[in-house]
Amino acid sequence: MAKLTHVSEDGAAHMVDITDKQATRRQASAQAVLTTAVNVVELLERAAEKKGDVFATARIAGIMAAKKTSDLIPLCHPLPLNKVTIDIAPKPQQGQIHVLATCVTEGKTGIEMEALTAASVAALTLYDMAKAVDPAMVIGGIQLVEKIGGKSGHWRSANQETQE
Repeated sequence: MAKLTHVSEDGAAHMVDITDKQATRRQASAQAVLTTAVNVVELLERAAEKKGDVFATARIAGIMAAKKTSDLIPLCHPLPLNKVTIDIAPKPQQGQIHVLATCVTEGKTGIEMEALTAASVAALTLYDMAKAVDPAMVIGGIQLVEKIGGKSGHWRSANQETQE
């Protein structure tokens, strides 16, 4: 039976002990999908907002969020980030903007939370930029897309909405 790694035998929340683990290259990608009206996606594409280049702002916010993940998720280990990329793909005909965050480290524990946090905050930043135009936007599809490295090796989601 699988067990929760952040819950001790007596049921208490705890930080996983990674003292004896070896540092390895680890990579994770996560996505978020912002759904809105077609005209809002087109507006964001043209960066015609008063707040400036919305995609650049969202990318920077996602990178900053990845760097702060251990400050936000209580039991998450702080990790040195070797690389963070935020890819933003507008899909105007679908009324969607797809955000894909990829994080890379060389460490003793996974980097999934950094990728998930980065994708989420980048999507939240896009929401912030366009909320005056469409407060009914929905952010969804937040999920791990792929992870590479660590004890479990390479894993890829079978049910993802990719940016391809």
